[in-house]
Amino acid sequence: MGYKFYLDFSENSKYYPDYMTHLVGKQTESILTGFGYRTNIVPHTEESSLMVFVNQKYLARIIEGCNGMSVIILFIAFVVSFRDTFKRTFLFILAGSVLIYAVNLIRIVLLTVGLYNYPWRSEVMHEVIFPLAIYGMVFLLWMFWVRHFSIQTKSVNV
Repeated sequence: MGYKFYLDFSENSKYYPDYMTHLVGKQTESILTGFGYRTNIVPHTEESSLMVFVNQKYLARIIEGCNGMSVIILFIAFVVSFRDTFKRTFLFILAGSVLIYAVNLIRIVLLTVGLYNYPWRSEVMHEVIFPLAIYGMVFLLWMFWVRHFSIQTKSVNV
């Protein structure tokens, strides 16, 4: 509900389409430019997204679902439901959220480079490889949390 409120609030924001998607777009642009790709991220005029251009070629769009927030919220909900002490839970959520955000950003950058160099592989990259990478990493973080820190695991092992 909080995230939905954030999205509704963002409709009148100066950041298009919302702050987090805008931030991911700008960071993607900076990273790709740093790797030598002439990149422009511009607001889409017909839908709530950002268009990614590399060397003046339209490659992709970044929508709200690409910003990683829904994955981070899912990760946090799982960790909280198998909580440990407040401090450990908070620190794991913080570290995991930063890691998920960074991996998601890398995923977008690599996907853009892949679309530029291998456009015929776009479907397998976008639908299989990169979702598997991000959700696989979240799954591993969850398993690590449950096996090493959660209260439920400690009570079973005692």
